[in-house]
Amino acid sequence: MSIPEADKERLDGHAVEAELLEDWRVMFSALHARFRTGDFATGLALVNAIGEAAEAANHHPDVDLTYPLVTVRLASHDVGGITARDVRLARAISDAAGRLGADADPAGVSVTELALDTHDRHEIMPFWAAVLGYETSAGDDRELVDPDGSRPTLWFQESDHRSPEGVEQRFHLDVRVPPETAEQRIRAAVDAGGRLVSDGRAPSYWVLADAQGNQACITTWLGREV
Repeated sequence: MSIPEADKERLDGHAVEAELLEDWRVMFSALHARFRTGDFATGLALVNAIGEAAEAANHHPDVDLTYPLVTVRLASHDVGGITARDVRLARAISDAAGRLGADADPAGVSVTELALDTHDRHEIMPFWAAVLGYETSAGDDRELVDPDGSRPTLWFQESDHRSPEGVEQRFHLDVRVPPETAEQRIRAAVDAGGRLVSDGRAPSYWVLADAQGNQACITTWLGREV
């Protein structure tokens, strides 16, 4: 079955927000949702309903089932992003969750990435690909990804040339959150003994540090393509 051209058009974060998908949040190039089911049987019923909707649409999400929770990720892999196909299936999944009494938890949606500072990513990427069993991302040659999509992405951030002995921290975590939860997450980190290092690139990202200077970034899709 051929895909209509309109269904191949990538949607940016603003276009997705205009669809008013209350249960779903844009995370990089995919839609993510979490549904609190309360027990395994309800979760299994929701997964089965998602499977039926996916087969009917010929469009298939990634789904994780745990005892209290079903997590769903939707993307159109043929275009490397979110399309109207994902929006339609997201609505169908939300409807199924509603019928089963599974409550959406959009504030709990997040994605963690690993970032490694380097002055020459080409020198070290093969090593990390071998160690982790990862491969270079088809969409971004600065990233290594898990072929199965279950482990965090590792991306290589350009930095100045420093000797290994002079570096205290080269790895840091990037935590992607929905825009409306970013400030709450930052306040929680500061209240837990951290500090805000920089908000110069907000709302794309904020740089935080713990009491010993180890840094992490809270990021959102705002100010980016996705």
